[in-house]
Amino acid sequence: MTHLTIERLNAASADEAVALLDGVYEHSPWIAAKALASRPFRSLAHLKHALASAVASAGAEEQLGLIRAHPELAGKAMVSRSLTAESTNEQKKAGLTDCTPEEFARIQQLNASYNAKFGFPFILAVRGPRGTGLGKREIIETFERRLHHHPAFERGEALRNIHRIAEIRLADKFGVEPTLGNLVWDWHEALAVHTDPGYAEQGQLTVTYLTEAHRACAQQISQTLRDAGFDSVQIDAVGNVVGRYEGATPGARALLTGSHYDTVRNGGKYDGRLGIFVPVACVRELKRQNRRLPFGIEVVGFAEEEGQRYKATFLGSGALTGHFDPAWLDQADADGITMREARRAAGLSDDDIPSLRRDPSRYLGFVEVHIEQGPVLNELDLPLGIVTSINGSVRYVGEVVGMASHAGTTPMQRRRDAAAAVAELILFVEKRAGQDADSVGTVGMLEVPNGSINVVPGRCKFSLDLRAPENTQRDALASDVVAELASICERRGVRYTLEETMRAAAAPSAPEWQLRWERAVDALGVPIYRMTSGAGHDAMKLHEVMPQAMLFVRGINSGISHNPLEASTNDDIELAVRAFGNLLEELADPASASAAPAA
Repeated sequence: MTHLTIERLNAASADEAVALLDGVYEHSPWIAAKALASRPFRSLAHLKHALASAVASAGAEEQLGLIRAHPELAGKAMVSRSLTAESTNEQKKAGLTDCTPEEFARIQQLNASYNAKFGFPFILAVRGPRGTGLGKREIIETFERRLHHHPAFERGEALRNIHRIAEIRLADKFGVEPTLGNLVWDWHEALAVHTDPGYAEQGQLTVTYLTEAHRACAQQISQTLRDAGFDSVQIDAVGNVVGRYEGATPGARALLTGSHYDTVRNGGKYDGRLGIFVPVACVRELKRQNRRLPFGIEVVGFAEEEGQRYKATFLGSGALTGHFDPAWLDQADADGITMREARRAAGLSDDDIPSLRRDPSRYLGFVEVHIEQGPVLNELDLPLGIVTSINGSVRYVGEVVGMASHAGTTPMQRRRDAAAAVAELILFVEKRAGQDADSVGTVGMLEVPNGSINVVPGRCKFSLDLRAPENTQRDALASDVVAELASICERRGVRYTLEETMRAAAAPSAPEWQLRWERAVDALGVPIYRMTSGAGHDAMKLHEVMPQAMLFVRGINSGISHNPLEASTNDDIELAVRAFGNLLEELADPASASAAPAA
């Protein structure tokens, strides 16, 4: 079979080019015709984006027509064998051509319910994020979950799945396989077998500091690094996994990179871990080529970032910057086990912690790859994003105290309702944060202690999480929210307490390192998209001692994170590995750097 090439597609006439792309989008040649305006295509990634942009710029009716051009899963077209060759192949790989009577009946029932609610067929890229096919159980569970979406949201999900289907079909046409993306994807799956007791039984992923599962992860990551060809691999005094691939010159400075391998409770497989495995794949390639760069590469799998077992967020990266707090050692977890005891059981020495502090002069800087943990790249049909700054944040816990009273006999105008005061504050936070670019505000915890259905709330406890890309912007937001809380309480005749529990400075990317990421992404033919990070990352700690910059990778399922549905595709991971490789090549030969890419 002769595979299509970008060169041939660029050289083809318009009609021939549309014919060459036939079947990529189901019964919709107009998409290819519109995308051809972006020729010459720089890469397959550029072509994919041009096709997705053609759909995004189309009218609502054209988009609905595209969705409706797709067949139902295990529907009439499959039964009558009137599917396109591409759809037949995909449904066969997912096992949908070999359903049990019960599975077939359930899918038919779901098809009917879905069409009745949305007016278009359920679209799912059944070959999945790895390209090898989803199982029937996973397909049915996804069908059931998405049936509850809002129609506008589900229409977006349908289009995003259509783009994934097109991406896989293009890979078939071009005869390309994301081998490094597959490798990294498989490393994530293999690591996810380790999970804490109580969660494993429920099929949930939870890995907290120094549990048996956590220590098993450290050992498995260590072995992966050894297999990849690192010169030295160790588990340090706080449980970080540290791999060094030395430079061509002994004693040369190193590029520091990595992320965390612990998880939130019932979390996802990619948060943090992607930033470990992407650079490991690059080192593996260097080793296979028997190459050394003018600098070393130090990859760190940080032992703790999430603060789930102990209140010691950024413990792993903080140890490298000299900010490990000895008071953490006396913290106890939910079972009464202190960190000191957990460390002793893991064979870690408290006396060795100070020696982990890195000398910034021995490093070029710190870069981190991370799954986006949000919907932006997904909605823009972009695989990669350049982080301009990690938001600064401030957190509070508070309580409003009013007067508990009878819900039936207390007139509305005479109530001192603590919960109503907090509810008013929540709406203000939503409105005020929305007035700024990239500010966010959240009341994530809300409690009416000893509340009853027939009692006006006398107390209401709440949390506040306020974030912004610059410290001054964050502080202005916090000042306005606190002032409004005081005003609300004064007007309602209630009182409040408010305690600041955390304050983290914003971490803007070092301009020269951000530019390196931009050139690395631009070289792939992927449009440059700059964005802030609303989440905290290990890069925030390293930012305190050396220049840092981050690369975001698109997540599927609307970019959801801290959730079992968190995932990325082999194709997007492949691009992340290649972007990291491009960054390494530029560092190795600065003269090869091109001018700044266009926005």
